[in-house]
Amino acid sequence: MGQTTAILTTTYGLNFDISIGWCFLAIGALVITNLVAGFVYPENRRLLEQEVFLLLLFDLLQLGFLLYLTGGLNNPFALMMIAPVTVSAMTMQPQPTLILGGLAIILVTLLSYFHVPLQDANGFVFRMPPLFVLGFWAAMMIGIVFLAIYARRVTAETYAMSQALLATQMALSREQKLTDLGGVVAAAAHEMGTPLATIKLVSSELVEELEDPTLRADAELIREQADRCRDILRSMGRTGKDDLHLRTAPLSAVVEEAAEPHMARGKEVHFSYVVSPGGARKMPNIQRRPEVIHGLRNLIQNAVDFARCSVWIDTKWSDDHVSIRIIDDGNGYPTDLLGRIGDPFIRRRAREAKSSERPEYEGMGLGLFIAKTLLERSGAETIFANGSIDSETPGSGHDRSGAIAEVVWPSAAIVIDVTPGTQALGENRPIPI
Repeated sequence: MGQTTAILTTTYGLNFDISIGWCFLAIGALVITNLVAGFVYPENRRLLEQEVFLLLLFDLLQLGFLLYLTGGLNNPFALMMIAPVTVSAMTMQPQPTLILGGLAIILVTLLSYFHVPLQDANGFVFRMPPLFVLGFWAAMMIGIVFLAIYARRVTAETYAMSQALLATQMALSREQKLTDLGGVVAAAAHEMGTPLATIKLVSSELVEELEDPTLRADAELIREQADRCRDILRSMGRTGKDDLHLRTAPLSAVVEEAAEPHMARGKEVHFSYVVSPGGARKMPNIQRRPEVIHGLRNLIQNAVDFARCSVWIDTKWSDDHVSIRIIDDGNGYPTDLLGRIGDPFIRRRAREAKSSERPEYEGMGLGLFIAKTLLERSGAETIFANGSIDSETPGSGHDRSGAIAEVVWPSAAIVIDVTPGTQALGENRPIPI
């Protein structure tokens, strides 16, 4: 419709002498292509990349032929040659986009020399000065290349961000399911304690009163199995974390729980707990939230992955803030990427560490992104930096010149006041099973 309107307006409204038959032949080919595609492919079918490439290739060639019939680069609608390349950059892989971009550049270059001149009914030829044509050609070249690269980069960033957010949601969901599972086990252990105690009591009385050896053996077996059920539920119940009493924990307990999976990986992990000047000397209790534990665990894992020998976890608190600083003695973050640490799919941390020390490691920055997202969701601010070469830890023989990841919460966002009489826990909510 757009091409038909432009041709009819130019021919009958502006009195230009255009080969209208050839133009409608090109437009008709486009109409037939669209109709065939509409009948062959259902509306809910996603085209394969090869099919999209062929459609965009046809659009580019058809538009080039129309421009050839209508003045080439003297036609302002030559700007539309950029559209198929931009669409390809947003929807397809680089190789088809390079083919379409190269073809568009060739067509635009040819159209600047070879075309049917635009002329009115009196034979006057409308032609831009050669310098303007050259400038328009240069603008088209830059537009094709720049817009394609820009569209490709925006699309890649959007896709990476969506994938990273999906991974973050999956990680948090997994942590939440583990927490809920622990709560279910704790609830089961609590609810089944009384029936098992009753079974054990009755079976013990039967053992004492029954004289038949066979019946006494059966009663002893019942008592043994009741004890076994009690022991199983007791061991499983230790993992229950959904009880209201366990939704808060001392700061040190949360930090050490986050570090526990990485304590036996061949690196020394050192903990320190320091109260800031003017702060309460008693260690605060904080919210034991899945996103906090999972986020800290990812940061600690990253430090252990790249540390040479040691990782330090320094915890400080005051009346206003709680901070956790995780430092390793590795090579640190690349200085050119420090401003983007925490963005998804940064594919390198330190080239030397990756190529020589950890050639098998293929980090994409996703772990740091997940940690940053989860911790900021809990109200924290995350800061990434590199340590100083001369910041040696006294008595350790190692320096803290590696990467630094610091997490800082306002006290109001994470600290829980557990002073007796200041807060009621409330009733435990039933867990749906």
